[in-house]
Amino acid sequence: MNRRNLFLIPFGILVSVIFSSCIREDVSGNTPQANFESLWRIIDEQYCFLDYKNNVYGLDWDEVYSRYSKRITSDMSNYNLFEVLSEMVNELRDGHVNLSSGYGTSQYREWFDSYPRNFSDSIQSNYLGKDYVNSSGLTYQILENNIGYIYCSSFSNGIGDGNLDYMLKEMELCDGVIIDVRNNGGGNLTTAQKLAARFTDEKILVGYMSHKTGPGHNDFSNPEPVYIEPSNGVRWQRKAVVLTNRRSYSSTNDFVNCMKNMPLVTIIGDKTGGGSGLPFSSEIPNGWSIRFSAAPMYDADMNQIEFGIEPDVHVDMSEDDILQGKDTIIETACAFLKKNQ
Repeated sequence: MNRRNLFLIPFGILVSVIFSSCIREDVSGNTPQANFESLWRIIDEQYCFLDYKNNVYGLDWDEVYSRYSKRITSDMSNYNLFEVLSEMVNELRDGHVNLSSGYGTSQYREWFDSYPRNFSDSIQSNYLGKDYVNSSGLTYQILENNIGYIYCSSFSNGIGDGNLDYMLKEMELCDGVIIDVRNNGGGNLTTAQKLAARFTDEKILVGYMSHKTGPGHNDFSNPEPVYIEPSNGVRWQRKAVVLTNRRSYSSTNDFVNCMKNMPLVTIIGDKTGGGSGLPFSSEIPNGWSIRFSAAPMYDADMNQIEFGIEPDVHVDMSEDDILQGKDTIIETACAFLKKNQ
């Protein structure tokens, strides 16, 4: 074809030829292809960390489309479709992204399994004894070394102001306080921040939050500052330690980020599980649901906290201590508080 004939091609057809490999047409109905297209597009337009993952380990979501689309066939079973879509979701390497179906819920298990568990409720019972108090989701005890120990297993239940006042008054003569949030999978963000507000006497900047504003990978609102206001109730204003492990995530991750900004608080244990962002849920045509964090959250220095927060002091539970019924992380926290009281 000579140059003259090229310009006789209608413009719309020329554009179609040039960009055909980049255009994905909407596929309607409840077919394997339609469900694949829907899931890929939801993540492409709503998941907030595609560019971040590209920078960290080279994730190319368009390449993922090309590779997995070849595995979709019109006669594949729903079970096989779920397997393929779950594998595609796991390309995100994000333990907080879940595809749910009648066959089960997918999860990127390496997010947790590649880390030590660093918690044992049977060993914890050696520290709590028999006369501990359980109130509003908080279990607490004054240990034999005069260190207050508070275990928060979940932020799903509201914590009353009266309960917090009473608990902190009970510990007012302690040499320090431990707040243990290991294995706390989160819950209500307001509840987490209510507990954090008991550890500051002034308004503190704890981070920033953005929101998705469009389908582009970089369509975000300007980061808005997030503050913690001091509680009007009893506040703890001496040394405190927060204990963490990889299964401390969601609103617990936010709690740890808040506490990391308190001048008298030290984080001890393992890296948290991340997942601070507000959850987003959607469905594909066959009714399966996809859920992931949809609001990027940052610490006060604008560092991404979605994928976990490093402790100030990294400690794992040792095998020798476990055999002796000791919790290495609790022991380290007690020694730290005694030394720095």
